[in-house]
Parts: sequence; structure tokens; C-alpha cells
Amino acid sequence: MSSAALAPSRAPRARVLLAVAPGALLTLLALTGPLFAPRPMDEPVTAPYAPPGPAALLGGDQLGRDVLSRMLHGGSALIGGALAVAVAVTAAAAVLGCFAVLSPAVGRLVERGADLAILLPPVLGMMLLALAWPGGGRLAVMAAATGLGVPYAVRVVASAAAPVAASGYVEAAAAGGERLWHLALREVLPNLRATVLALFGLRFVAAVYVISMAGFLQLGPRPPAADWALMIRENAPGALLNPWAVVAPSLAVGLLAVSVNLAADALTPAARRAAVGTR
Repeated sequence: MSSAALAPSRAPRARVLLAVAPGALLTLLALTGPLFAPRPMDEPVTAPYAPPGPAALLGGDQLGRDVLSRMLHGGSALIGGALAVAVAVTAAAAVLGCFAVLSPAVGRLVERGADLAILLPPVLGMMLLALAWPGGGRLAVMAAATGLGVPYAVRVVASAAAPVAASGYVEAAAAGGERLWHLALREVLPNLRATVLALFGLRFVAAVYVISMAGFLQLGPRPPAADWALMIRENAPGALLNPWAVVAPSLAVGLLAVSVNLAADALTPAARRAAVGTR
């Protein structure tokens, strides 16, 4: 094969890698951040809200702790929680959405449940579950984010699965006596890879938003835990003394959401082409 024939395939691959790299690097840095923290996350090293200096490159927080060290410790829990929520919501929505378009009874049940869940404001639902959960904390917020995210995601998957379920090869498999689970998981779901991948990116961003908002409202992790959203809330009163105590975690949350969303968007066309190729 000539180099001219290879050039068109290499260019899209390079663009995908460039789009995926920022999100992957930021996620890797956040997960491994505690290994590179220069100081313990709860050790006071400066005066409260001290400006950046040799003792603390990003200055001190409200208790004089190193902002940089707390930044490096605070990303792993947020990303881990958001990944868990995104995987749980996407998996549940993919299965329920496929079953809903193949079984009218299941479809009606899923649709009614989604209608009822959507009526509950997300912030109110998160607060109710987090406050009612024994001990509260991050696990309660993750459970709330998962429960509140599934109804929206199911509708997205069901909408994409409907034309696939009406296609000839699915009808032929049904006429051949294949069971419902086989039709949903072996015939319909493999052709929704592009939709599922895009949905995963969106649900990850939504989970970052929900978990961050919970931390800002102090419904998730509690002091003295290192958490990006909690750092914003704790250090807001001293933002004029040391802006980095608020700006740094704010930038980290924003860059994480944007970079992961761009990565999912870049991977979606490739997944769509692969899905089309399997039909």
C-alpha cells in the first residue's frame, strides 16, 4: 500500500490522539498526584492565605496548608467517583434502553420511571439522599448522581436503539426464536457503541459537576479532606489574599470536564465507523 493511501488514515488518528491526550494526561496526573505532592496535605507550612513563595508554590490556604499539595491530593477521589458514576449510569442506561425498545412492557415501565425521576430537581434529590444516607459523604453523593443520571441516559439510548431494533437482522433473529436478552445484548447493543461512548463522556462531565457541587455544598467530603470543590468553598473568603487557593482548584475542575468531553467527542466518530462496519 502506498504512502498516499496511508496518509488519510493517519491524519484522523493523529487528530484523535491530540484530542484525547490532554484529558488522559490530566486524569493520570490527578490519579497519581499524591505521589508528587511536596508536603503532607494537612501540614501547615505558611501563614493563612500566604501568597506563593518558596515554602508553598501556590501559597497557603485558610489554615496555612500548601495549596499545591492539597491540589495534588484532591483530584484522585473526584475522578474516581466521577468514573464510577459514569460507568454505572452508562451501563444501566445501555441495558435498560435496549430492553425498552424490544419489550413494550419494559419500555412502558422504564418510561414511567424516567418521567417520575426527571420531575425531581437534581439538587434537591442529591440533598435528600445525601442527608438521609447514614454518615453521608462521597458514597451518598455518588449514589445520588447515579440514580439521577440514569433516567436521562436511558432516553438517549432508547432513542438511538429504536431504529436498530426495527432493522431486518434483529427481526430475523427474533423470528428465529432468540431470547430477549440475546437480542438486546448481542444484536442491538453492539451497534450503539458510538452513542454509548458519547454518553459516557457526557455522564462523566455531569458526574464531575454533581460531585463538585456536592463538595461545594459540603454534602460530600468533609474537612480536612483534600477535595477540589471543597477547597473552593473553604478558601473563598481569602480569595483576595491568595487567589490561587480558589483559582487553582476551579481551573482543575473546568479543565478536567472540558478535556474529557473533547476526548469522548473525538473518539465518537471512530466508534461510529466501527459500528457501521459490523452491520
